[in-house]
Amino acid sequence: MIVLAGTIGAGKSSLTAMLAEHLESEAFYESVEDNEVLPLFYEDPNKYAFLLQIYFLNKRFESIKKALKHDNNVLDRSIYEDSLLFHLNADLGRATETEVRVYDELLKNMLEELPHAAHKKHPDLLVHIRVSFPTMLERIQKRGRDFEQITYDPNLYDYYKELNHRYDKWYEEYNESPKIQIDGDVLNFVEDTDAAKEVLRIIEEKVKEVRQIGILTTAK
Repeated sequence: MIVLAGTIGAGKSSLTAMLAEHLESEAFYESVEDNEVLPLFYEDPNKYAFLLQIYFLNKRFESIKKALKHDNNVLDRSIYEDSLLFHLNADLGRATETEVRVYDELLKNMLEELPHAAHKKHPDLLVHIRVSFPTMLERIQKRGRDFEQITYDPNLYDYYKELNHRYDKWYEEYNESPKIQIDGDVLNFVEDTDAAKEVLRIIEEKVKEVRQIGILTTAK
């Protein structure tokens, strides 16, 4: 199982589709278009931050259980990013101490339950798509969701900037599985077919490396 990580507009959904097609497997997407809570969050973040994260956490756990039933499936966001996203909102005063405690306990319990529910504890590979802040803003503008636009809420500028910044530290500290980082500015796989081919090649080589390590470990 391959999971993707990255800030809003990094290109996770695009790369998920490419990988799933390349691997002839199924893609599992974050619930956005049919997410009834997301527009409410952008309308009133202080009221709906906790509910939105619980919604995402539940959907992600469900997707992981489905994805782990077969080989080579791809998820367009990892469950390990949930804490980053929610704690950013908490630091911005959008969640109470009680909500933070309840959320942290729930996430911990779900991660402990995952091996029993899905017969596997961790993904085989995490792919982090790193993009600069200007690229992030450009992608958000291009995809055109009204509630995500800075013109809709100027406060989103600082929120997006801090979110993008925190991903660097998050990736450095991530140790739940093998990982690889793709520079989405240098390799614009969303719009450049040659860049897309190169990204798929890089990931495929990493997958081979991970599988070889797994075979050697099992042999021991």
